[in-house]
Amino acid sequence: MPETTASPAPAVAAVPARGRGLRRVALRAVQVLLALFFALASALPKLIGHSSAADTFAEMGWGDAGMYAIGVLELAGAVALVVAVLQSVAATALSALMVGAFVVQLTYFDGENAATPLVLLVLLLVIARARRGHNEELRRLVSNRVRRG
Repeated sequence: MPETTASPAPAVAAVPARGRGLRRVALRAVQVLLALFFALASALPKLIGHSSAADTFAEMGWGDAGMYAIGVLELAGAVALVVAVLQSVAATALSALMVGAFVVQLTYFDGENAATPLVLLVLLLVIARARRGHNEELRRLVSNRVRRG
């Protein structure tokens, strides 16, 4: 009878599981940091009418209404980034805002800070893709709510 040895498969399988866990933690950390950035550094100055935001929106001719609207969208996106079922949708919506921010930087401000929305866009797209599994759960929740009236 041939002698059998223990298979190294469990040790090999443990490494990818640990790697997936680290990836999940890193992704969650990026989500939280982005949520904090959008809520505190981006939305808050717009929502309180800070002169840095108000002057920028006035220069573009968008006024207070545009400033408050963008601030509300950014704050909603920041909150939704940390709500499990909304993560992918929030990252996608904020990505669209970053495309707009990039265009604004190029057209109104000669590309002065155009790299910032691009960096944020890449991070948001990574989150949207990684968390896309939640989209089916969201669809199910919305569908059930619509059926119930």
